Amino acid sequence: MQTPKELGTENVGKLLMRYAIPAVIAMTASSLYNMVDSIFIGRGVGPLAIAGLAVTFPFMNLSAAFGAMIGVGGSTMISVKLGQKDNDTAVRVLGNVVTLNILLGVIFGGLAIMFLNPILRFFGASDNTIGYAYDYMLVILLGNVVTHLYLGLNSVLRATGYPRKAMNATIATVIINTILDPIFIYGLDMGIRGAAIATVIAQVIALAFVWWKLSDKKDYVHLQRGIYGLRSKIVKNILGIGLSPFCMQTCACLVVILINTSLHTHGGDLAIGAYGIANRITFIFVMVVMGICQGMQPIAGYNYGARQFERVTEVLKKAIILATIVMTIGFAVCVFIPTPIVSLFTSDPELTRISANALRIINCLFMFVGVGMVTGNFFQSIGKAKISIFLSTTRQLLFLVPLLLVLPHYFGTTGVWVTIPISDVLSSIVAVAMLWHFYRHEGLKQNNL
Repeated sequence: MQTPKELGTENVGKLLMRYAIPAVIAMTASSLYNMVDSIFIGRGVGPLAIAGLAVTFPFMNLSAAFGAMIGVGGSTMISVKLGQKDNDTAVRVLGNVVTLNILLGVIFGGLAIMFLNPILRFFGASDNTIGYAYDYMLVILLGNVVTHLYLGLNSVLRATGYPRKAMNATIATVIINTILDPIFIYGLDMGIRGAAIATVIAQVIALAFVWWKLSDKKDYVHLQRGIYGLRSKIVKNILGIGLSPFCMQTCACLVVILINTSLHTHGGDLAIGAYGIANRITFIFVMVVMGICQGMQPIAGYNYGARQFERVTEVLKKAIILATIVMTIGFAVCVFIPTPIVSLFTSDPELTRISANALRIINCLFMFVGVGMVTGNFFQSIGKAKISIFLSTTRQLLFLVPLLLVLPHYFGTTGVWVTIPISDVLSSIVAVAMLWHFYRHEGLKQNNL
C-alpha cells in the first residue's frame, strides 16, 4: 500500500498538510454539524430548547468518550503496526475496533435509556428544559451503535491512508443533516426530536460509505471474515492507547455537569443555554486543532514505529505552530466580534447578551491552548499512554474542577466563565513542561523508547 510508505519518506511539511487539511475540514464539518442542530433548534423551537440541548452535552461527551477510546486507540495502533510492516495485526485491530464499538454502543445506549430522566436531572435539567433534553437524547441513544461505529471506523479510514475519504464522510453528514433538519423540525413539526432523527439518519448514511470503503480487498487493511473475534492483547493495547481521549472526554462530561449545575444556581436556564451556544462556537476552533492533531497522528505514529525520530520531532513542531495560529484567530474572533456570531443561534436579546459575554470571557486566553492540545495528542500518537492520560486530565480535574467549586460562589456566572481560560492556560503550561522533560531526559533518539 503506497500511502503509508510515503509517511516515512516524503517531506514532513507536505505530509502534514496532506493529512491535516482533510482532517481539519472533516473536524470543522463535525463542529458545524453540531452547530446546525443548535441553530435550527434555537431559531425554530426557542431559547429553552437551546438550554435543553446544552443539558445533553455531558451525555454527548460520555458517548464520544467511548467512541474515541476505541477509534483513536485502534487507529493509532494500526498506524504503528503499518510502520512496523505488521499488516496482519493491523487487520486484526480493525476487526476488534468493529466488535468493541458494537458491544460498547449497545451497553452504553441501553443503560442510558433505562435511567434517562434521573440522569438528565443530575446533568442540570429543570422542569422547563427536561422535556426538550429527553426528546433529543432518546433518539440519539437509540442510534448509539451507529454513532460509535461511524466515528471509530472513520478514524481507521484516516489512519490507513485515506484522509480525504474520511473527510468526505464527515462532510456528507453535515450536508445531509442540514437538509433533513428543516424537514423534520419544521416540515414534519417534530421539533427538537426531529433534529435528533436527522442526526442519526445522516450518520447511518455516512457509516454505510465508510464500511463500503473499508471493505475494499485491494487494501492491506480491510474488513474480512475471521478478524472480528476479540483478542486480549489487541483489546488491551486499543484500550490502553485510547484511555487518554476517554479520560479527557469523561472529565469533560464531569466538568459540563458542574458548569451546568453552577450556572443553574447562579444564572438559570438562559445561562445554561448561553454556555451551550458559546461552547458550540468555541468548538469550531478546537476541532480545527483536533484536525491538525489527527493529521499529525499517522505521521508521528508511523515514523515512531519505523524509528525515524527526527521526522517525529519535525511533525510535532509544525503541528504546534499551526495550532497556535488557529487559536490566535479564534481569540480574535470570539473576543472582538462575539455578538454577531451569537445572533446566528437566537433572536432572544437576553440570551444573546449573556452568550456574547460568555464567549468573550471563555476565549480571552485562547491563543495559549493549541500547544497543550497538540502535546497531549503527540504523546498519544507515539503510544505514551500514561503521559497522555495525565495531560488529558490535568485541565479538568487538577484545575477546572477546583476552580468551579470556588469562584462561582464569589463571582456568580462570571466566576463560572473565568474558570475555563484559567484552567486552559495552566494545563498548557504543564503540557509544555512535560514535553520539555521528555526531550531532555529521554529523547526520541534513545533506542529503548
